Amino acid sequence: MAKTILGIIGGSGVYDIDGLEDMRWEAVASPWGAPSDELLFGTLAGVELVFLPRHGRGHVQTPTTINYRANIDALKRVGVTDIVSVSACGSLREELAPGTFVFVDQFIDRTFSREKSFFGPGFVAHVSMAHPVCPRLADALVEAAGQTGVAYAKGGTYLVMEGPQFSSYAESQLYRSWGCDVIGMTNMPEAKLAREAEIPYATVAMVTDYDCWHEGHDNVEGEAVVKVMTQNAAAARELIKAVAPLLGPDRAACPMGIETNLDTAVITSPEKWDLELLAKLDAVAGRFLKGRHNADPAHATEH
Repeated sequence: MAKTILGIIGGSGVYDIDGLEDMRWEAVASPWGAPSDELLFGTLAGVELVFLPRHGRGHVQTPTTINYRANIDALKRVGVTDIVSVSACGSLREELAPGTFVFVDQFIDRTFSREKSFFGPGFVAHVSMAHPVCPRLADALVEAAGQTGVAYAKGGTYLVMEGPQFSSYAESQLYRSWGCDVIGMTNMPEAKLAREAEIPYATVAMVTDYDCWHEGHDNVEGEAVVKVMTQNAAAARELIKAVAPLLGPDRAACPMGIETNLDTAVITSPEKWDLELLAKLDAVAGRFLKGRHNADPAHATEH
């Protein structure tokens, strides 16, 4: 049976977990550039965990400058089988108060300055994003939240904006009219790239504020957001401690078949495959390429 290697993408406060054993930081090189930081390896309740500080330790990357492709590639390269994204967000609903954890199941991607795919000319693939969150991971997170006592909501739509500025009042009201529940800056293209890398993905959207639509609250300010983020980090650590044993060291497959979605996504004819791009996809598309004789350089297009 396959083993679980759980990847956690989040801030520095998330990985400071009591009981995390055999910890080590390790730099992982990627053909897509430098990841946000080194990866932290450890074991919790018998489950292997790999932590990646999304913005780098000390928060040195903006939501736009994060190298999302390198981050996902690095996690895939070290064997991560599932990803839980932990990120701060603003609430667009009265009932989702600061401190609430929202286990979203849909995204609207409004980013525009980020590389959003591993694929391109010479190796074209179109993965489905109809259901971007793995239900197995989401269900485990909900069960873990019930154990820890954190306020939570199951399901919701996450509007991903470019940033780094917060929304205008008009934008906030627009997103509310679209039926969005929370707003943030980091889960796209992260979720899309995880799907391309055949890694099941789920999000813990930690509400820090009411964005700026709520007339009874102050406009979003960085200092207030950081204060709630600090409080949320402690709850996030407890959530991870609870979800690790629920997922267990023996891994169950995603019911959506995400682990093999490239089998129906790649559409470029093998004789037209681009050798240079294939070399960069050795981790992301490694399962798909392995054993296919057409992946051999003799059957790919040279540059």
